[in-house]
Amino acid sequence: MAKIGKRHVEALARVEEGRLYDPQEALELAKALAHAKFPETVDVAVRLGVDPRHSDQVVRGAVVLPHGTGRSQRVLVFAKADKVKEAEAAGADFFGGDELAEKIQGGWIDFDVAVATPDMMATVGRLGKILGPRGLMPNPKTGTVTFDVKNAVEEIKAGKIEFRTDRAGIIHAPIGKANFETEKLAQNFAVLIDALVKAKPQAAKGTYLKAISVSTTMGPGISVNPLSAQRIGQSA
Repeated sequence: MAKIGKRHVEALARVEEGRLYDPQEALELAKALAHAKFPETVDVAVRLGVDPRHSDQVVRGAVVLPHGTGRSQRVLVFAKADKVKEAEAAGADFFGGDELAEKIQGGWIDFDVAVATPDMMATVGRLGKILGPRGLMPNPKTGTVTFDVKNAVEEIKAGKIEFRTDRAGIIHAPIGKANFETEKLAQNFAVLIDALVKAKPQAAKGTYLKAISVSTTMGPGISVNPLSAQRIGQSA
């Protein structure tokens, strides 16, 4: 069994067991409990009232956080001709066609997000077994399969994140760094919650936002009141 560090034990002691915090309080506490020597990422975990075993209850989408995530995303674009030039001008880190596909088939995956124009999907589709398990496969639902390369790249660079329910019906998403101002984290949090509520499947019944927790990379989870979170999301 892994040994729990003294600082983590002290952080746990500051979180009231059984309490549902308002989002602002939870974020302020998460920031206060961040103790690593690097800027910890602030993560949100949301358990949704869906059954992801059914395709019509899988929640998937993307949202641009107003204050970004604090992390620079390396963007790769699969495109042809003028769209390659558009990708380069928009700030993409890597761009091209078949030569990029061959490089990836050779084991190279040194990027964070992949974008593809629709006419490149026949090529990209052959990379499904490599990109799919790593969450790097372009998808129309997240805006990463598009001819509007400029907008796609700029949104990702500005702080666009993707979300998808895991097998337990939980969404995990970063909303910034522990050195962000609380207000900026709160605004990012609100935009994420609003996006999740808008993505609610018609097949989902009962309570949708079942449980929410915020934490930093090295910190404990802090439970958030789902009703308070939803009210904040509606004001985003």
